[in-house]
Amino acid sequence: MTEQFRLTIAQLNPTVGDIDGNAAKARDAWAQAKAAGADMVMLPEMFLVGYQTQDLVMKPVFEQVSMAALTALAADCADGPMLGIGGPLREGDKLRNAYFVLKDGKVHNTTRKYFLPNFNVFDEVRLFSRAEMQGPWDAGALRIGTPICEDAWYEDVCEAMVESGAEMLLVPNGSPYFREKNDVRLNNMVARVVENDVPLVYLNMVGGQDDQVFDGGSFVLNPGGALAAQLPWFEEAVRTIDFTKTSDGWRAEDADKDVLPHAFETDYAAMVMGLRDYMAKTGFKKVLLGLSGGVDSAIVAAIAADALGPENVRCVMLPSEYTSEASLTDAKAAAAALGVKYDIVPIAATRAAVTETLAPLFEGLDEGLTEENIQSRIRGLLLMAQSNKFGEMLLTTGNKSEVAVGYATIYGDMAGGYNPIKDLYKTRVFDVCRWRNTNHRPWMKAPEGEVIPVAIIDKPPSAELRDDQKDSDSLPEYDVLDGILTMLVDEEASVADCVAAGYERDVVKRVEHLLYISEYKRFQSAPGPRLSRAAFWLDRRYPIASRWRDNG
Repeated sequence: MTEQFRLTIAQLNPTVGDIDGNAAKARDAWAQAKAAGADMVMLPEMFLVGYQTQDLVMKPVFEQVSMAALTALAADCADGPMLGIGGPLREGDKLRNAYFVLKDGKVHNTTRKYFLPNFNVFDEVRLFSRAEMQGPWDAGALRIGTPICEDAWYEDVCEAMVESGAEMLLVPNGSPYFREKNDVRLNNMVARVVENDVPLVYLNMVGGQDDQVFDGGSFVLNPGGALAAQLPWFEEAVRTIDFTKTSDGWRAEDADKDVLPHAFETDYAAMVMGLRDYMAKTGFKKVLLGLSGGVDSAIVAAIAADALGPENVRCVMLPSEYTSEASLTDAKAAAAALGVKYDIVPIAATRAAVTETLAPLFEGLDEGLTEENIQSRIRGLLLMAQSNKFGEMLLTTGNKSEVAVGYATIYGDMAGGYNPIKDLYKTRVFDVCRWRNTNHRPWMKAPEGEVIPVAIIDKPPSAELRDDQKDSDSLPEYDVLDGILTMLVDEEASVADCVAAGYERDVVKRVEHLLYISEYKRFQSAPGPRLSRAAFWLDRRYPIASRWRDNG
């Protein structure tokens, strides 16, 4: 008789701290696996408590509730397939990132994570202790190794498991998105199957958690690196895969293979999922934002409408005497195209009152940036008042270019709870706007078609805080600015590197100066979804007070 092993892989979305809710999701996946006649159901890394928990996982009562939930889960899932699930494990004074296999009402096997990532957004050395490398465990029909996430990115752990008898590798992951990461994951896992000549299942979680978005994209590889199954990105999915033992070892049977979307789509999906889950996991239902008639607020409105539905989005135009008729027309058109609620709250009278109040103190001084920023701060005040009154989360709308050089007003247009485009450079904002206008997907809740009016995309960017103002009055053109920022921020390049790439040294030095003096603003800025490997917050952690400048 042919030997077979049926595995259900559950690419699901946990919530940090919702241990009961995550356990309920695990039970549902187990029930689906049981109905499918599976031998095992596999869930992602740290699924029981959510990921990343940060320091919450070190709270003793949190650990205790987690272990109690694991015990109850084992008892509830005793009569059916094995269940693999990640969670914390306390062993004396050591806390482990562990993966548990539940069988017959108890913990059948526990694997402890060996390589603890301590770079970019990861800080696991602070939280967990590594154990010794472990071998495989008995799954009945075969022996299985379960290297946890980072353990599969290096040769050592997988090799040790296979040399100890593992005939298959199941890799539970909590791997957050960055642009074009899929190729990086796939290439690393192909290397593991080529080295070890066993099939490999790469299961990633999905969903937003604070600044991170877990994009799913789970897959199954056969020896040699052949792709046997590919799950979708940015959505929950439960798939059952059959494995058959051949004369050359175990092989996965071919299954559905979803197609990887373009990077514009994955960025957009990450922003939509990041906002949607941030709202759901913090308890908010509705958002509002200041809609200026500019491209940044227009794309944020589109993201919000796609994530939450137009009925849960309210846009507010706050015109001053410097707001152009074109901006009023464009903002209204954008709101109408999306089908969101649109209100107008003029600020001219409020600005006049503030100016009059400050006049005795400012007497004899020229008007300038201070007065311009008062307008932005009035808008922030009025928007936050509405947020408090109506229970709507205020979204901020500063792109990565602005966030990088401080071209955003602290306590003004930086006020708010979440920024969907925080890691999107201005030039890419334009690209994503054009992509959204010509593409629509089933997961988008806003209408299809031109939801960002072309007039908004085509006009020169302006904050409209004074007559005839343009962003280029204060900053280099965005293609130049973004090119320099990409080198200084994303690539950690030197000033000399930027000059060698063709940028003028005085422009590079000016951008570098703005980047460093704006650190305090970023420290107080709203979170937003990570799209790159150099997002502001956990990826790039710089001191606020620093005299370092690159004089090369």
